[in-house]
Amino acid sequence: MSYNIAIDGPAGAGKSTIAKKIAKEKQFIYVDTGAMYRAMGLYFLRNGISAQDEPQINQKCGEADITISHVDGEQVVFLNGENVNGSIRTEEVGNMTSAISVYPQVRKKLVELQQRLAGNADVVMDGRDIGTCVLPDADVKIYLTASSSVRAKRRYEELAAKGEVCNLAQIEKDIIERDERDMNREISPLRQAEDAVLVDSSDMTIDEVVEKILSLCRTNS
Repeated sequence: MSYNIAIDGPAGAGKSTIAKKIAKEKQFIYVDTGAMYRAMGLYFLRNGISAQDEPQINQKCGEADITISHVDGEQVVFLNGENVNGSIRTEEVGNMTSAISVYPQVRKKLVELQQRLAGNADVVMDGRDIGTCVLPDADVKIYLTASSSVRAKRRYEELAAKGEVCNLAQIEKDIIERDERDMNREISPLRQAEDAVLVDSSDMTIDEVVEKILSLCRTNS
């Protein structure tokens, strides 16, 4: 019987960083569902398909083969056989991803893969609707959040460290708009599952958040 940990929350809350550390600590497989959606967003951008063109998106999403492999303990996302880890973290891809993730066909294709992974292995999975839709029976559910200003500052520092020119006010504006879209979309909106534990990381260190979640796992093991 596999053990599943679901971590949901808005953009920039630190879900990926926390989930990776939890997975390493517990020797579970880390499944970054956002990376899978980003690979789909990248696919549509590369093919010049508009985020508003739902018929084209429905038709083309079947042609995007998105798989996950683990190489030296790191997750590698493949889009039609190509390692796209280095291409999916741009703001352009992030905005496209948020726009196309509202479409039922896109979600259906990716959720099937995510559920199959979780059924076969102990996983830590993070995203927007893991505890509510993808893994409703997860052993531990977390809703990880932080204020929009804290999330924007983290994102700004992350981009600046890569040498990218960015604007803090614009990043926060994008984050607030993305929250609005994610929380109000018709299909699988971002919300805290009734049985999820709320963790606000605004004033917590990464290690404090990790320890909080590990303690919940110990309680629920």
